[in-house]
Amino acid sequence: MKVLLRGGRVVDGTGARDADVLVSDGVVEQVAPGISSPRGAEVLDCAGTVVCPGFVDLHVHFREPGSSADETVHTGSRAAALGGYTAVCPMPNTTPAADRASVVETVWRRGLEAGLVDVFPIGAITADRAGERLAAMGEMNSSAAQVRMFSDDGDPVPTAHLMRRAMEYALIFDAVIVDHAEDPSMRRGHMHEGSVSAALGVAGIPAEAEEICVRRDIALARMTGARLHIAHLTTAGAAEAVREAKREGLRVTCEVTPHHLALTDESLVSFDTSFKVAPPLRPDGHVQALKQACADGTVDAVATDHAPHAPYRKDVDFEHAPCGMLGLETALGVVLTELVEAGICGVERVVEMMSIAPAKILGREGHGGPVAEGAAANLVVFDPEHAWTVDPRALSSKSRNTPFAGRKLKGKVLHTMLRGRFTVRDGLLTEVAG
Repeated sequence: MKVLLRGGRVVDGTGARDADVLVSDGVVEQVAPGISSPRGAEVLDCAGTVVCPGFVDLHVHFREPGSSADETVHTGSRAAALGGYTAVCPMPNTTPAADRASVVETVWRRGLEAGLVDVFPIGAITADRAGERLAAMGEMNSSAAQVRMFSDDGDPVPTAHLMRRAMEYALIFDAVIVDHAEDPSMRRGHMHEGSVSAALGVAGIPAEAEEICVRRDIALARMTGARLHIAHLTTAGAAEAVREAKREGLRVTCEVTPHHLALTDESLVSFDTSFKVAPPLRPDGHVQALKQACADGTVDAVATDHAPHAPYRKDVDFEHAPCGMLGLETALGVVLTELVEAGICGVERVVEMMSIAPAKILGREGHGGPVAEGAAANLVVFDPEHAWTVDPRALSSKSRNTPFAGRKLKGKVLHTMLRGRFTVRDGLLTEVAG
């Protein structure tokens, strides 16, 4: 199968240039202006679009095993492909927890069966994510799933001693420890602690809960030499701590979510549970600090923290509702709208944060690399000028808990290719399993 992507702007970390991209038998055969169409090749007009390596999401929740009413690996993969992703990393807070080879291999195999994105499970740091003893990290690393990232996401590792041991264990196979950074003794609220929570009479979680944990674990990364990745960074103080760690040369990276770039705690005045998330939405000062951290390179990656919940779980009193919101299908539009349209950074930086840098952190071949001859054709084509309005009913996820319902966004995925095969074409799923 040959496909010629004609007339797009190729953006891949080596520079942006106008070029055609010829894909043949799952790999990029040629990248150059004015490629002649080979006999039998399908030609797609990509004028006005960006052609880049497929997006990589280091942080999703596909709810299998245990909560298939909310999402499955298959339905999550559908949403991911529509969002322009070619690789995703499901978190281990499932039932049972992904704390052993059998569970991570099950998630990995279900990704293969869906055939829409590469699914690379993240393993738990502690057994059953209980924060008491280390999980079988080495076993998961050597399993068929080849787990390279570990987290107790949903909960922090409760003690510095246990986190130190996890980092030392991870050093054996140069794995990445992914930090859900909220001090356990301070995360006893339902939103950001501040003037809005006080006015609403809702118990809050202070920014310091995140900042204390981030600085603790950066200190441990310094002590051990381990690779540390801070998940869903939300505060100005935490961003500054990461900035300092990078200047020091520590192996510390971080991610932000689209919703923490676009929404503030003011959204919660309606008590709409779609806006309840962990860590919580912060005031505008923190949001602006995160945007600056994206612009100056402190932030490595954008990760969605895609967290679907069935309606019956969210349609309860605010304080009893679970945290989480959808993110995969709206991520590109939110990021382009909040960062590029606002003049904070360019499309090249967005591609770096959504594809190139997360692929490097993940360390899986075939994703996030240059669009060049011989490279795996894991690609996304998007129109940065396409304006659209988010309709929850049109989303592919099994759940509908998006905070962006009715929001106008700019930037839309047109085509996604996984190893040269369309998973999404003209904005529609192909549903052809690999």
